[in-house]
Amino acid sequence: MSDAELVLRSTRVITPEGTRAASVTVSAGKITAVLGYDAEVPSGARLEDLGDDVLLPGLVDTHVHVNDPGRTEWEGFWTATRAAAAGGITTLVDMPLNSLPPTTTVDNLLTKKAVAAEKAHIDVGFWGGALPDNLKDLRPLHEAGVFGFKAFLSPSGVDEFPHLDQDRLARSLAEIGSFGGLLIVHAEDPHHLEAAPQHGGPKYADFLASRPRDAEDTAIAQLIAQAKRLHARVHVLHLSSSDALPMIAEAKREGVRITVETCPHYLTLTAEEVPDGASEFKCCPPIRESANQDLLWQALADGTIDCVVTDHSPSTADLKTDDFATAWGGISGLQLSLAAVWTQARKRGHGLDDVVRWMSARTAQLVGLDQKGAIEAGRDADFAVLAPQATFTVDPAALQHRNRVTAYAGKTLYGVVKSTWLRGERIVADGEFTDPKGRLLTRTS
Repeated sequence: MSDAELVLRSTRVITPEGTRAASVTVSAGKITAVLGYDAEVPSGARLEDLGDDVLLPGLVDTHVHVNDPGRTEWEGFWTATRAAAAGGITTLVDMPLNSLPPTTTVDNLLTKKAVAAEKAHIDVGFWGGALPDNLKDLRPLHEAGVFGFKAFLSPSGVDEFPHLDQDRLARSLAEIGSFGGLLIVHAEDPHHLEAAPQHGGPKYADFLASRPRDAEDTAIAQLIAQAKRLHARVHVLHLSSSDALPMIAEAKREGVRITVETCPHYLTLTAEEVPDGASEFKCCPPIRESANQDLLWQALADGTIDCVVTDHSPSTADLKTDDFATAWGGISGLQLSLAAVWTQARKRGHGLDDVVRWMSARTAQLVGLDQKGAIEAGRDADFAVLAPQATFTVDPAALQHRNRVTAYAGKTLYGVVKSTWLRGERIVADGEFTDPKGRLLTRTS
């Protein structure tokens, strides 16, 4: 403790062993100890007394579309990482599509890294992409440090990132499994989507009918079968259909190497509340009914769903037309994810320790970031300081992402992020940001 440079003290520190009053010592960007609340401050160390504000580990968001380079009018590393920092997120992993070029070759990865290096306010890692024609690129991308590979089982919405049919899925999964990699999957079956009614127009009920649960359910069943046959590791992205939960739970009991995420919008917004024409609520798979949402929360509680991530997928405002068939599908949620989930979690009897498990510990575990996701000795000194009982009303003008469209506009949320810290340095406090201090992360195991 004698080499401590910084001590953060709070009556409520969320640790892997539970929430307690503690003093957390930091040196050279690392947590060196979690001590008793009244522990003596070492000579030369700076004390930050947080009072009753909660000290929690910085969130790790493993599903973010930064769109940089190539579609920077939609988003970019500068704005996305500022929005993340403002929301208590200290690490994100960028999706391989919506940028031009997509992260599907090593050269394209290097292009993206060069763009991100000077703009990242928080730490950033990268997913690779699995396409029908890039099987030869998967191992080199893995060796270059991507955290895994994203694939679509139905059209992605952008021409440069085509989906995998079942044969190509099997080939990609076998290749990725051969070097111990992870395949993360947008699981909607294209045949069910093609068979669903496609009316178009402003009615949310028509859009919901066009993305039925059975499209998710069938694709997830096929993915489970492939993972089981190949003994490969897979992750289901942005689960919205509660009908898939029993088969996922059964697969886990059988030892299939499968993990599952859901998103704040599925946990906090419902189909019943979406106004017609309000395509800021459009995402794929869609926001479903309140009864479906209740079952997602139960699955989080019992561990069938492992984690919660944003799937932050912005666009320019003009692409959010009032026709749900043609509007861009994506919800921007980086800055609001912690508050949105906490607002609903507290209503349902969950504590902040649960939220931290879903949004920090398990997401860090998913991608093997052992230095992130917890307040304990040896981890990076990444923190968010939260006033959990304070509320705010969402004003789009106060958001940091580039195009300030949000499905949460006007909602009152619990949980105000007072400050965010990256490796022991405060990077945002009360809306004021430092220069970018983020690092580019690579998979290490």
